[in-house]
Amino acid sequence: MNPTPLRDAALQIVRRLRENEHIALWAGGCVRDQILGIEPKDYDIATDAVPARVIELFRHTRKVGAQFGVVLVRIGRIWTEVATFRSDLPYEDGRHPSGVVFSSPEEDAHRRDFTVNGLFFDPVEECVVDYIDGQTDLAAGIIRAIGDPVARFREDHLRLIRAVRFAARFGFQIEPGTKNALTEQASNLRDVSRERVRDELAMMLQDPQRCAALDLLVEHKLLEHVWSAAEWSPQRVADCRRILSALKEPVSFELGMASLLHDHDPSACRRVCRDLTCSNDSLGRICRLVARGDGLLEAHPPDLGELKVLMDDRGFDDLMNFYRARLLAGDRSEKPWTELRRRADAIPPHAVRPDPFVRGDDLIEAGLEAGPAYKRILDRVYMAQLREEIQSRSEGLELLRQCLEEEA
Repeated sequence: MNPTPLRDAALQIVRRLRENEHIALWAGGCVRDQILGIEPKDYDIATDAVPARVIELFRHTRKVGAQFGVVLVRIGRIWTEVATFRSDLPYEDGRHPSGVVFSSPEEDAHRRDFTVNGLFFDPVEECVVDYIDGQTDLAAGIIRAIGDPVARFREDHLRLIRAVRFAARFGFQIEPGTKNALTEQASNLRDVSRERVRDELAMMLQDPQRCAALDLLVEHKLLEHVWSAAEWSPQRVADCRRILSALKEPVSFELGMASLLHDHDPSACRRVCRDLTCSNDSLGRICRLVARGDGLLEAHPPDLGELKVLMDDRGFDDLMNFYRARLLAGDRSEKPWTELRRRADAIPPHAVRPDPFVRGDDLIEAGLEAGPAYKRILDRVYMAQLREEIQSRSEGLELLRQCLEEEA
């Protein structure tokens, strides 16, 4: 694999640890991805050096989970996670071990979730270190829990949805024993932090294999537990799947969520987003997509001013993607989307949000006090400007005068 800054930083850390007589290996997802020919998004390092020793050996470090043996090490501008080989003590909350015991590489491999994620790689000798036969499952395209699948899922309920995400992303099959344990324990997903569930859902929705992920969530009875009070009839699932499959890449989390919530009213959209602890920004973008998508489908095409308002939102490309997908999912012609795309492309960027001809100071000078009419008049004059019904400040002031007379 070609050198990258991330890879070079991870290699430097391993070399430094080796020079100081420590075992150091790349671990987990970066090894899996490298074997599959995928450029890793990050590198994790596992070592027999305890956190205090790691901090001693590197100038720039940050404690992020020293109680679990995890330290971040900075090389240049790149931070890399360095974790001490460990065995986990019993899990008491269905998510985190009650503590850890520093251990050997083999013991560390056996405490991980799935065989394809339990591999190590020696970047100095350039060889895979495999204690759990993960290479065989990786070659066969199988997601298999390490050890007893029932125990693995009971330890950490987040593994339930992670199994689905990995299977969908790589097009792998879930091994029968793992599959049975997954389905039997599906309801435990309700006990996982909504933030962590949201993060897993976001990765699935943004992946090109999002429809496969949806299918697996349904098959393993997980979908109903992704957020509270979810209602998933076979028809709803089919409708959402059609929209997801019609989306063009790239797909944002907000666009994926809007596809799942396309038939929800504003209050229901907000409830789901809050349940998943979405940020206010994400919540707003999702709700606007759903509402505006409905508007484009059900109302007349937006006029020039309305179109500019839509274009001024940074989610406009998502909206256009959503609009097209919903047309196709409903077996409707793509022509309305094509025409709207043509109209939008014909509007130069500077015309989308021009400086207003009339401002608040003009209303104050005209003697209008702050109140409901204040914003209503400003919006009306500015919309006339966006529609190019007025072409200059003088025309804007004349329209302002007419509005004030009407309000009198």
